[in-house]
Amino acid sequence: MKSYPLDGISLSIPAVYDIAVHQASVRLAPAARRRIQAARNLVERWVRSGETVYGVTTGFGEFSSVRIGPADLERLQENLIVSHSAGAGDPLPAEVVRAMMALRVNALAAGYSGIRPETVDLLVAMLNRNIVPYIPSQGSVGSSGDLVQLSHLVLAMIGKGRIMLQNKGAVKTVPARSVLKRARLAPARLTAKEGLALINGTQMMTAFTALAAHETRRLVTIADIAAAMSTEALRGSDTPFDDRIHRVRPHPGQRLAARNVRTLMRGSEIRESHRHDDPRVQDAYSIRCVPQVHGASRDALVYVERVISTEINSATDNPLIFPGQGVHLEGGNFHGQPVALAADFLAIALAELANISERRIERLVNGSLSGLPKFLTPNGGLHSGLMIAQYTAASLVSENKVLCHPGSVDSIPTSANQEDHNSMGSISAQKAWRVLRNTQTVLAIELLCAAQGLDFARIYKGSTPLKAGAGVEAAYRTVRSVARPIVRDRVLHDDIERLQVLTRSDKLITAVERVTGILQ
Repeated sequence: MKSYPLDGISLSIPAVYDIAVHQASVRLAPAARRRIQAARNLVERWVRSGETVYGVTTGFGEFSSVRIGPADLERLQENLIVSHSAGAGDPLPAEVVRAMMALRVNALAAGYSGIRPETVDLLVAMLNRNIVPYIPSQGSVGSSGDLVQLSHLVLAMIGKGRIMLQNKGAVKTVPARSVLKRARLAPARLTAKEGLALINGTQMMTAFTALAAHETRRLVTIADIAAAMSTEALRGSDTPFDDRIHRVRPHPGQRLAARNVRTLMRGSEIRESHRHDDPRVQDAYSIRCVPQVHGASRDALVYVERVISTEINSATDNPLIFPGQGVHLEGGNFHGQPVALAADFLAIALAELANISERRIERLVNGSLSGLPKFLTPNGGLHSGLMIAQYTAASLVSENKVLCHPGSVDSIPTSANQEDHNSMGSISAQKAWRVLRNTQTVLAIELLCAAQGLDFARIYKGSTPLKAGAGVEAAYRTVRSVARPIVRDRVLHDDIERLQVLTRSDKLITAVERVTGILQ
């Protein structure tokens, strides 16, 4: 299994996904350890000299003017964690918590936080042993960082929180102290600055958005595959994907999406069977404008990836400590606005992939539009075929429209109006996560309907079955490996679930690329 050195400057989105989902291990880079120690030495010098440093020798937020004596500095840090562990709601998914842990280590590795190396080592050890804290999902306003969620993470580190355990598919929670003891790990004893160093940051919202962006990178290609299958099943034209069209409006994502569909349809007998005698001059927008719509979502994703790649290699603490200059600077790097905007944009980009997919689904099941059997069943009336699959897709895209109202335009003051503008990035990121899952399901439904439509489109104009493009054929075979043709009514939920899993893996893209070469 791969192990990633965390140094605060070179972590990538794919690496975060590997650590979070595939449980790759991490380690603190040697240079990072030296930087952490240098900042820590400075904190300890300030404590000895009695210098006024926010959150080190003072209280927090509205209490920043309250001086804390040397005897209470450790209690101050533990009280911070206990009092801020005020979350509510369902627990965060384990993969999101693992991503949070890795991101927090990486932020501390930059060496601007003043934490002790041994405290970071505990967080690394917990991650590598898959000791996943129980963290409620609600309570962050996303500006002094994700304070509530990170406090619950640290609550487990000090042995006062709970740990999530998987048991035959069910999740239960157990006291953190007992889990740490079994793992031969001593709970952290927080000294000056350490509690604050661990919870000032955007790690929850960034974890959600990083994982969602990684899955979206796969999904934009799957959307192109689904669109190509639907185009073939609906006997659509390949003209809208001609590169000459897209060279004169050269948005990068648009050209890539057009190239993918063109590649997937290459060599199609179905297309050739109606090239010269189709009465339609143009296809509907959901077919003809695939490059423009899918491409815009692709370009949005590039922006999101740039923002998140920057954020995962940023120091988001306050105050920040600069050992080279011997100073501490109070600022606002914990404010989640960059991530909040990116998460909202990602949700919108995903929702548009689902919107246009649902319109293709409607054309496939609507016999008046498709020229295919109504609801893609050979025995309509007695059998309903894929009628209700479109209902599910319609429901999900409607839910997405509600979820795409941007959280980042909202704000509510907290901490006696000291924190008077908040990003709500945690809400934006969790909404984007839900939109991602909904969009994966809508595309799963399109794959199901498009494969069924291809079964009928093959016999257009004759009894000899026609072939689709080589890429579409490879996609069809992969879909059929998990969802057989629908001859008579059956429970569609199972097919949709299996295909939704397919949209979350590399299996479909890999199968197609074996015959087409690399898709974009």
